[in-house]
Amino acid sequence: MDTAQITIIIILACTVLLFLWGRWRHDMVALAALLACVFTGLVPAESAFNGISHPAVITVACVLILSKGLQTSGAVDVLTRYLLPTNAGVTLSITALTALGALLSAFMNNVGALALLMPVAMQMAKRQNIATGKVLMPLAFGTILGGMTTLIGTPPNLIVSGFRQSSGQGQFSMFDFTPVGLAVAVVGVAFISLVGWRLVPGRKQAGGDSFDSGAYITEARVSAGSKAEGMALIEIEQALSDADAQILGLVRNEVRVTPPSPRRRTRAGDILMLEAEAETLASALSSLGLKLEEEKAARDEREKEKEKQAKEKTSEPTNKTQAVRAQAQDIIDITAEPNVDAGTKAEASPDAHPDFDDVILSELVVLPNSSLLGRTAAGIQIRTSFGVNLLAISRQGNKSVKRLRAQPFRAGDLLMVQGGPEAISEFAGSMGCVPLAERELSIPSKRMAIMATLIMVGSVAIASIGLLPTAVAFAAGVLVSMIVRTVPPRSVYNAIDWPVIILLGALIPVAEAMETSGTASLIANVLLNQLAQGHAVVALVLILIVTMTLSDLMNNAATAAVMCPIAIGTANQLGVNLDAFLMAVAIGASCSFLTPIGHQNNTLILGPGGFKFGDYWRLGLPLEVLVVLVCIPLLLWVWPL
Repeated sequence: MDTAQITIIIILACTVLLFLWGRWRHDMVALAALLACVFTGLVPAESAFNGISHPAVITVACVLILSKGLQTSGAVDVLTRYLLPTNAGVTLSITALTALGALLSAFMNNVGALALLMPVAMQMAKRQNIATGKVLMPLAFGTILGGMTTLIGTPPNLIVSGFRQSSGQGQFSMFDFTPVGLAVAVVGVAFISLVGWRLVPGRKQAGGDSFDSGAYITEARVSAGSKAEGMALIEIEQALSDADAQILGLVRNEVRVTPPSPRRRTRAGDILMLEAEAETLASALSSLGLKLEEEKAARDEREKEKEKQAKEKTSEPTNKTQAVRAQAQDIIDITAEPNVDAGTKAEASPDAHPDFDDVILSELVVLPNSSLLGRTAAGIQIRTSFGVNLLAISRQGNKSVKRLRAQPFRAGDLLMVQGGPEAISEFAGSMGCVPLAERELSIPSKRMAIMATLIMVGSVAIASIGLLPTAVAFAAGVLVSMIVRTVPPRSVYNAIDWPVIILLGALIPVAEAMETSGTASLIANVLLNQLAQGHAVVALVLILIVTMTLSDLMNNAATAAVMCPIAIGTANQLGVNLDAFLMAVAIGASCSFLTPIGHQNNTLILGPGGFKFGDYWRLGLPLEVLVVLVCIPLLLWVWPL
């Protein structure tokens, strides 16, 4: 083992540990690994960023853009309307929804496919009177399974194809993944739909129109003259016991007391940090006359603005522009005033302008690639920037004693927000959140839906028959989408998941350094001699299982980039068909079923499903065992050694 091999192994080990630690974003870890390779001379500085121009990276970016066109045009809604039964039983409904998720994720971003179908899953769970998680987990796993069926279904497939090309055997074609991937997906979806969903823990089903989202952490202020003023905290908790609410902390004069003494008596102006279920939050507040802190702060701001307006009105506006501005602000003040208790929809003032919508409450889930990650409500000035109040946060399995506006957002967080529908929609769209409410299935533009579908189908067809390279075919599709505006040019770059792009672009040179330094062959040699004992089939099983294990713990694209050089080295040392080992990496990297951190879709359902970290293996473990049992014989048959 030479110095270069020792160095790359140390860098690789540190990279994997940082991925598992999760403190840094995956793209930051990948970039750090790339720079470490450059500084140690393993990757030439002049070629450090060649990975960004790699065909796999370009294709991923283009597929994300075309997926955005399918989402916004309403094309997916058409499939949902016609393919999902409305009056079927539980098993058939889950089967149809999971199969649809798998179908969509074969040709579009699987996170986008899940986000589009989540509100449908919520409504289905309510209609079938089952726990929401029993529908969400099958849907999430179905979208992951669907990605392994085509070249563009998931980034690991594109990475695997790129490494095949670098080995001198050319890229995989669009449907080379289909024989094995489709069989695994069909068997997996069948298992999930017939048996697997019953293994999902059934968390307490929320009542009313809500869902089992776990407890919300929120803040409520003790108003002067309210029933809660002067009460001991233990008395308040007893009064709130019927509402399943409890006190986590108290803030007095901007000083946080955690945990507060049960005998401490409240004063007017104190802020109580409460934990309560979404559907009992309103009763928990109203029973003692408590007011949501964020709502009160918003009203205070409006009162100050009104006082300022009143002073300005005492003197005549000096010009026509000032007069128009003052009149417009009057309308905004009237219509924006929420005459609402927590948990109820606000009624607009009778004097409100008819063009303004009522103030509503909405529940949003933070996407894994959201712009909110690591930021706080105070940091983004949520009320000032978007006209939205953050009323509560639900983070399943974790209780934070931080002030609401000071809590950094995490993927999978559930947010209860208040504002106008347009303001909430703008906030969700621009910051990367999904509203968890039933969407009306409609087509904004039938022409746009048809165009978006034809562009995607055309790009796939051109790449499949080899008329153009895959990256060029999908880049052409993006250009056409911009011209016909199925994806407006201003939205093109917002549709790209840039952390994934940086991750891929940074890790590809690192993986190539593993191969050129001989490190991949060294690891493969240890794998063969110590575990596989020189048996090709045993080595193939080991490659699949190791890849699946890593994919459960870190990003699937990173897993594929790390495992491809090892798979190539193993196949070369055995003198067997390289394709079988690369396909094993592709399948294994798409089998993140044991934890909520292995795949973005698992993270996305964590809060809405009310799941805990250890809930995933109950369905995920038998599913992964089934994948191994189905995959190995198929690999040996389709890609014989």
